[in-house]
Amino acid sequence: MKFKPLAVAVGLSLCAAPAFAQMPPLGAVKIVSISPPAEAARGIPLYAGVAPGSEGATQKEQWNEIFGQNGVRNVTRPTLTPYLPEPGKATGAAVIVAPGGAYMMLSMDNEGRLVAQWLADHGVAAFVLKYRLDPTPADDQAALAAIGARVGAAAKSGADHAPPIFQPLAIDDAQAALNLVRSRAGEWGVDPQRVGMVGFSAGAMTTLQTTLESGTGPRPDFVGVIYGPMNTVTPPPNAPPLFAAIASDDPLFGDTDYGLVQAWRKVHAPFEMHVYEHGDHGFGMTKKGTTSDLWIDQFYAWMKARGLLTKP
Repeated sequence: MKFKPLAVAVGLSLCAAPAFAQMPPLGAVKIVSISPPAEAARGIPLYAGVAPGSEGATQKEQWNEIFGQNGVRNVTRPTLTPYLPEPGKATGAAVIVAPGGAYMMLSMDNEGRLVAQWLADHGVAAFVLKYRLDPTPADDQAALAAIGARVGAAAKSGADHAPPIFQPLAIDDAQAALNLVRSRAGEWGVDPQRVGMVGFSAGAMTTLQTTLESGTGPRPDFVGVIYGPMNTVTPPPNAPPLFAAIASDDPLFGDTDYGLVQAWRKVHAPFEMHVYEHGDHGFGMTKKGTTSDLWIDQFYAWMKARGLLTKP
């Protein structure tokens, strides 16, 4: 079995599930502390001063490299990093990208920067959301053990049939990101009525929960749920168009009756579902030689077919 992308490598590769028996033991996983990459400096703070709800936080943000990819943990200062298309390519559509990582680390390359850059290259303004997480130990190996324990327990119990784990502060950050993009729509060449979200694993949970939140808070105009929970939910009134993608061999969310899309169907809300034969969990932008490699092309084609890439 090949090494997994970051979002699952820091968790599923460390658990004891038989499907991951060929993965290296915890002590053999190389994780190193790194300085924040250059793009981190471009992140726009979502709040002035301390983020509400993090006033008592003592953890310090840490960047790591694992399996050649960048990740960040112990986030208490959420940011949004723009990736804007060339003016001649810009469609006016925007997507906020929410990386995954079990709410303990964010896969900032495979499920963040690379996704956003691809979208920007295709005319879609993209914004990587660095949202707040549950704290992890300062020591890198201890942090890996904590992440592995969380994801290993989820894999053992069948995450798609268990109560979902949400990080309320992450949802606050997603709503703040939506407000920020819409408030600066003119500056960024964005149509404020075509601002969507796409999330991966825990980022998919954040994307979905932001969509389901009741009340007057901001919601995305369309959503992409990529290898997130597929269990039944109650869609909000006027549920936005939904794009869902997952591999049938996903050890976390693959054992499912696809209640999520059935819920969208029951309320006659638009949706599209892709179930790939292979791809595992955390495929993101990593090319695996499976049909899951095409998810972003199909997401783009779906956006185009729905008229999301067409200027009013």
